[in-house]
Amino acid sequence: MHIVFLTNEYPNSKDSHGGIGTFVQNLARKLVVNNIAVSVVGISSSYDDSTEVDNGVKVFRIAKSKARFGKFLFNSLRIKNKLTELNSKNNIDIVEGSELSFAFLPKKTLYKKVIRMHGGHHFFAVTLGNNTAFWRSYQEKKSFKKADTLIAVSDFVGNKTKELLKFSKPFKTIYNFIDFTKFQPNNSIKITENSILFIGTVCKKKGVKELIQAFEIVKNKVPNAVLDIVGRDWNDAKVGSYTKYVKTFISHKNSNSVKFHGTIPYNQISEFISSSHICVFPSHMESFGLTLIEGMAIGKPIVASNIGPFKEIMTNKTSGLYCNSYSPEDIAEKIIELLSDINAANIMALNAKKEVEEKFNSDRIIEENINFYKSII
Repeated sequence: MHIVFLTNEYPNSKDSHGGIGTFVQNLARKLVVNNIAVSVVGISSSYDDSTEVDNGVKVFRIAKSKARFGKFLFNSLRIKNKLTELNSKNNIDIVEGSELSFAFLPKKTLYKKVIRMHGGHHFFAVTLGNNTAFWRSYQEKKSFKKADTLIAVSDFVGNKTKELLKFSKPFKTIYNFIDFTKFQPNNSIKITENSILFIGTVCKKKGVKELIQAFEIVKNKVPNAVLDIVGRDWNDAKVGSYTKYVKTFISHKNSNSVKFHGTIPYNQISEFISSSHICVFPSHMESFGLTLIEGMAIGKPIVASNIGPFKEIMTNKTSGLYCNSYSPEDIAEKIIELLSDINAANIMALNAKKEVEEKFNSDRIIEENINFYKSII
């Protein structure tokens, strides 16, 4: 079997990447271990082609277009040509991509086209209360019409996308997973008392502004609390650098208690989690929640927003606390509750670790993916 993943986010040492890139890398490496040929094709951040092999995964980064207009057409043509080249060397069985991947690729192909719904344009625009953009909406609808089959990373994202795009194709939910060997409690790392950790892109939909506003409230009750924010900055269309924007909500007296660490290597994330007292994920919407799972796997008390996908991961008051991500007051209340009641927080942390290890066992999920791939070819 030969599977090709279409993504521009496959991790490398130069560029930051999001959750999709991490997921594809984890899945691709596991498939290779199971004797499946895996290639990754994506548009590079540079004007040069490059090829690398990552633990048996062949990664092809295609030089980005220099065209002033219509870059998407040039990029799509280059991807199509690369797929033709790869297929001539080793027949491709499946090409998998996210929601927009197939808009400008052929409808009829010798390989099966799979969309894995990580949360597309319609999903995030509507659930966050925004209008859809005509051009992205058009591409997404066109891409879904060309796909042969669908996977969703959560029941919520699958059902909501189906409702919004009104497609009749069935979908299968296969949860994402993490490498649990990299996310285990590390007793050699000292926990910083009353430290609060956020991991994710510093942007509006992650609830970072509300978290900082909540932190101002927390400091009144827990004077030695500190907030660590780990993740890349986002260039927001309205405010520019979102990091600079949210810093305006930090009072002068608390400015030394909030640290922005920016992008860090993926292999250092477990160290940040291990040294934190609690983790907070106040996203307004997600399609799943890899960082949430990572925090739970290391056994940290968790505050997470009460959105549909998170409810498929964490059980309220058993393995963590839900919060209203639009309410700084509610976020602060849940943070203070975990920082104040050590025994209850520790019990929830133990439950969280057990819950994710049972629900997101990587061997079982890999087998589920492989069986699904076999079923469609």
